[in-house]
Parts: sequence; C-alpha cells; structure tokens
Amino acid sequence: MMKRVVTFGEIMMRLSPPGYKRFVQTDSFDLVFGGGEANIAVSLAGFGVPAEFVTKLPDNELGEAAVRSLRARNVAVDNISRGGDRIGVYFLEKGASQRPSKVVYDRANSAVAMSRAEDYDWEQIFKDAGWFHFTGITPALGDNVAEICRTACEEAKKAGLTISCDLNFRKKLWTSEKAGKVMGELMKYVDVCIANEEDADKVFGIRADNTEVSEGRLDQSGYIQVARELTERFGFTTVAITLRESINASINRWGAMIYSDQDAYFSKKYQINIVDRVGGGDSFGAGLIYGLQAQKTREEALEFAVAASCLKHTIEGDFNEVTVSEVETLAAGDGSGRVQR
Repeated sequence: MMKRVVTFGEIMMRLSPPGYKRFVQTDSFDLVFGGGEANIAVSLAGFGVPAEFVTKLPDNELGEAAVRSLRARNVAVDNISRGGDRIGVYFLEKGASQRPSKVVYDRANSAVAMSRAEDYDWEQIFKDAGWFHFTGITPALGDNVAEICRTACEEAKKAGLTISCDLNFRKKLWTSEKAGKVMGELMKYVDVCIANEEDADKVFGIRADNTEVSEGRLDQSGYIQVARELTERFGFTTVAITLRESINASINRWGAMIYSDQDAYFSKKYQINIVDRVGGGDSFGAGLIYGLQAQKTREEALEFAVAASCLKHTIEGDFNEVTVSEVETLAAGDGSGRVQR
C-alpha cells in the first residue's frame, strides 16, 4: 500500500485571458486554482496515492473555493489552517510560438505568507504519513515561512518520513543569494532533490557545462556533474533533473535524468506541442514520488515521471488530470494520440 504523502505550500487563484489573448487584449479571465505543492498532491491523489495538502487560506468564500477544488480531487484538506486576509493570485498570459508566456504575481501578504508556526501541528499532520514534499517557492514567501518549512522538515525526519524538494527557483520572489542561503539550510533534511536545468545554477551556483537553455542545447555529461556535486554537497540519496529543450513556446523536447548511487540514467525524450506548460515540473515530481513509492526501478520511476509530465503539457490548468494507466501507456511507447474507442 502506498504511504500517505503530505505537501506544504501555497495554492493560488490563477487568472488567464481566454485562449492565447494577451493581458492588454482581454476583458475577461478564466479562473482555476493551482500552486506547486497543491499540484503535486492532486497528481498523486489521481494516481491513487493518499495525499494531503497543508497551507493557510482565508476563512471566506475564495478560500473555501480553493479547498473544494482540492477535495473534489480526493486530496485531504483536514489540516489546512484558516485565517488571514487574502488568497494569493497570479495572472498567466499563455505564450505561443516565439512569444513567451508571462506571469504576474499578486500574492504579497497572502494568508500562507503571513502564517505563523502555531498554525501547523506537524506532529499530528505527519502521523501515519510516509513522505513529505515542499518546493523552493514556499520558503521564498518570507522568513517566517522558511522557518515553518525548517520545522516541518525537522518533524518529518523525527517521524521517519522521506523528504523531497523541488528547488523551483523564482527570481520574482527572491534573489539567488537569499535562495542559496535559505535552501542550503533546508537541503540537509532532503532525501530526493528535484530540479530543472537552471535551478542548481541559480540557487547553488552549480552549472552544467556546454549547455545553453535558451538555445535548446543540453549536454548530458554536464548534468551528471551537476547531480554529483549536489549529492556530494548535501548527501541526497537521489537527484532528478528535468531537461527541457525549448524550440519555442509551443514546441518543446522533454526528458529527464535520475542520479543515485553514483550512476545516472537518462529518459527517452518527447516532443510536445504544448497546450499548457504550467505545472509541468510539478507533474514530474508527483510521477517520480509515485514511481519510487511503487517500488519501480529508478529507470521505471523516471520514465513514469517524464510520461506523466508530458501528458500534463497537453492539459489546461495547473492540475494534471491523468490516470496511472494513461501514463503507463505512454511510457510503454504508445504516443500515437489515436482516438480510443
């Protein structure tokens, strides 16, 4: 049986112009909910894993709407703290072809960003759980939240949980210098580190050689060295790095690498015609957690994670609304997209 997974972070309202309209063109916005750790919990619940999301939300109708969006997808919400004045908001303008997507945040002073240690009873939250996940976005919300993350990690370790973290550097939330200092302290608790092709560089100054992301040029040997340096510095048992080759905003090549026991494995690559790339990294993280918990080999776990994330890029919204069987079908090689009757 899968162990219960607890995630901690911020769930926000996402407001997007319909289709591919620009902010300056639209007179209406489509609303969905999403956020790194919430996206992970939703994906895992969809895979049949007991998943719980922990946060703080205002005790009003908007906070309740966010809670209901999670509950409707079988995510446990019993330990969501209520209070504060507002829910975080972000605006997304979806890019296309050579025009990149753009994000504008309106999340300052949100309920979770203003939360306090006493809002969370981690001993109770981690009771009977087996895994804890957070991202680098959450401690970036404020020194108080970074301290809450540290406490959560300490309690998770006491309870014997596996801890995973997606570095998820966001330059609009903090500087590389601040991220490196804060995340460096948190990494000593982490077993499984997840990053993309830029995170290790922006947070810890560990850069892959012979690689230029903006040109879609990735060198495999450089990423093995990145994973090795991360492991040597922080003692991770596993490092997973997603590898995105951006041809343009609409077409990406997508794969990943997993490194453990001083050995690396690279997944197959998918070429994706993107519908919505937000949450792509989160769906990878959820797929990896599922694969490792399901006691798949590390190669199988990585292929499952990459396939899950490939499918997420074809789905509107932050959440990855796919099943295990759909992911396994793609991972096994059936990417034809033929109508299923």
